[in-house]
Amino acid sequence: MTDRRLTGRHVLAIFTLGFGTIIAVNLTLAVKAVQTFPGLEVANSYVASQSFDARRAAQDALGWQVTAHYDAGQLLLRVTDRDGTPIAPARYAATIGRSTTRAADHPLVFDATGRAAIDLAPGRWRIDLQSTPGAPPFTRALHLEVAP
Repeated sequence: MTDRRLTGRHVLAIFTLGFGTIIAVNLTLAVKAVQTFPGLEVANSYVASQSFDARRAAQDALGWQVTAHYDAGQLLLRVTDRDGTPIAPARYAATIGRSTTRAADHPLVFDATGRAAIDLAPGRWRIDLQSTPGAPPFTRALHLEVAP
């Protein structure tokens, strides 16, 4: 029978291997998190905040209401004014993607009724709506849940 003892070198190797693994996993997760979603909505939040209240007041004054509904490969985006009159899809542009990454974002193309043909996987989606040039300034972010 051989006599195997736990030496200082063994303890150092176990300690280094254990904490090295933890540090490597944490660094990998942090890098992947920043690569997939940097967390930025605007390039300079201070500059954007200077006109936020005025833009919000102008947008609220429009009274536009936005709803989104998805069913069987069809996304219906309905934008109406304060009287319930539909706003023509030519007056806005929309992009759809996941809330946590911009990698899969793609623009939506609507027909005259506000429908877009698109296949969405189950889960939470974000629709970013913005008015086109010539229309009153309007932006809205909508969240849409697609059931499995």
